[in-house]
Amino acid sequence: MNRLCGQLGIKYPIFQGGMGNISNAILTSAVSEAGGLGTIGAGTMTSGELEEIIQQTKEMTDKPFAVNIAIGVSPYVDELIELLIKHRVPVVSLSAGDPTAFIERFHNAGIKVVTVVGSVRHAQKAEAAGSDVIVAEGYEAAGINSNYESTTLTLIPQIVDKVTVPVVAAGGIADGRGLAAMLALGASGVQIGTRFIVTKEAPFSKEYKHKILSATDTDTVIVGRTVKRVRRVLKSPYSKKLLEFEGSPDYTLAKFSEFTSEKFHKIGAVDGNLEEGFINGGQISGIINDIPTVKELVERMIAEAELVMNSLIKKL
Repeated sequence: MNRLCGQLGIKYPIFQGGMGNISNAILTSAVSEAGGLGTIGAGTMTSGELEEIIQQTKEMTDKPFAVNIAIGVSPYVDELIELLIKHRVPVVSLSAGDPTAFIERFHNAGIKVVTVVGSVRHAQKAEAAGSDVIVAEGYEAAGINSNYESTTLTLIPQIVDKVTVPVVAAGGIADGRGLAAMLALGASGVQIGTRFIVTKEAPFSKEYKHKILSATDTDTVIVGRTVKRVRRVLKSPYSKKLLEFEGSPDYTLAKFSEFTSEKFHKIGAVDGNLEEGFINGGQISGIINDIPTVKELVERMIAEAELVMNSLIKKL
């Protein structure tokens, strides 16, 4: 068994990325039931909102799942930590901030801790703080990214060389070829988000799924560079407004954060209103061209990765 899988009690080394306030029990439980690690993104949810999704997830699967807390985004971090300990959530993912002050509390409750990073230095700090697993995310990924803008291809081998805990690669992965490539670079598994959006179980708007299915290699855009809040979104009428706003004299981090808040995320992703809300999307969107079930996707990725690795051996 893969070291990562043994550590977390999952069948396949495939994580679902946290999706903020559009997270739901349906997709999370489907990923866990398929053998991966389903993840609920806490976003800016209150403890009550998150607890409802956790309870629904527990009713839909008895497999391990995770909850992601974006430390620098959520206004309810302390409350959420107590909630996750109360529910003995098997795995907690920490991102967008320093996890040091929280890891011991989770470990004392028997909870595994995953930390999402975008640089070697942050990976080393996370390991020193006690993280069980590192997710290294390149800026090909959807949503909020590191200001360093390191690519997954360059980031993974550098981090693998500097830490001893399992490393999971995120950003630019949507099929078995991507999984095989990351394993070849030394990662123990992958985390994917955009690919899971376009699955039968994912309860998101048809407009969101269509945007990904029709995307090309140039259909995502970075917003927020000038206020150092890098976010990758799919091109849309709303993202065009965000880019135009970056050139205005009223542009500030506070204003940008307001216009890219979870409120506008849900308007785009759930309601399908691309004039008034945005949709996150990774650069890998251009290779996504069908809508499988989560189980079909996960098993296909594993089978493809095995074929790729076997074929590479024959080429040596």
